[in-house]
Amino acid sequence: MIGESASKRPNGLRPGAKAPPFALPGVDGEIHSLPAPGDAAATVIVFTCNHCPYALAWHDRVATAARDYADRNVRFFAINANDATRYPADSFEAMRERAAGDSWPMPYLHDADQRVARAYDAQTTPDLYVFDRDLNLVYSGAPDADFDDLSQNAAWLRDALDATLAGAAPDRPETGPVGCSIKWRE
Repeated sequence: MIGESASKRPNGLRPGAKAPPFALPGVDGEIHSLPAPGDAAATVIVFTCNHCPYALAWHDRVATAARDYADRNVRFFAINANDATRYPADSFEAMRERAAGDSWPMPYLHDADQRVARAYDAQTTPDLYVFDRDLNLVYSGAPDADFDDLSQNAAWLRDALDATLAGAAPDRPETGPVGCSIKWRE
């Protein structure tokens, strides 16, 4: 089980912070940006990658949540910011190959210069951020309490979304992100 504690982002986003804007290329050939405030009921940003066993273990649960909340006007974005020079499995070409062989219910974006990951203070893959309709941060951290337990079903992510969609604050606004560290460029 993953422990909870005080803020895990001493230099990063705190609950209530605005979502940093971005415009990133997706594996679909399009440039993707945050929705305008009010255009989505909630927005989820998940920093992920192709090679991390934690990101891979949680992928299906996050993708299922994206499918489950799509009809409730929740937008999901997956962003890979890892240094592809040192980790070729995380190159844009490898991202395209992976997404082509999988059912991705969200845009898979490439943050080659890592500016977006730094703006969000992303720590790990995965690292999730949930924003309300006004793009205020309401939850950050792990999808659920145990990457190895499929029955967890992204419970922390779902709890944050359910509260946000009901117009309430999530009971748990932050958990520690768990996974492989973001592979920063040297």
